[in-house]
Amino acid sequence: MAENEEHEDRADALFHALADRTRRDILRRVLAGEHSVSALARDYDMSFAAVQKHVAVLERAGLVSKRRSGREALASGEVAALRSVASMLTDLEAVWRGRIGRIDDLLAGLNDATTDPQDRQHAHHEKE
Repeated sequence: MAENEEHEDRADALFHALADRTRRDILRRVLAGEHSVSALARDYDMSFAAVQKHVAVLERAGLVSKRRSGREALASGEVAALRSVASMLTDLEAVWRGRIGRIDDLLAGLNDATTDPQDRQHAHHEKE
């Protein structure tokens, strides 16, 4: 698999995991500190199994890691993975800002091309 395709698969997993409100809430909680999955489940109006599935999606995306402590599964947030999401969003923002800048330049060029040369000269003299 090409490196770029792996990067895109990772992005898909991260954004899929973050697309759900419950998963974002779980992530916020485990970023603040380690929680058992059973303690997380008590705060949601859904089954323990459903919360486990949400945690599993976050874990597959690398946003959460789990460890065993006796009978409990403890979940922790992975800050580095969250930083990679922020980095991806920053990269996307740069692409769109570049596109918007080029559109602005094109529009300015069209405006200059459609303005009568005498009007441009008149506007130039008014500035002086």
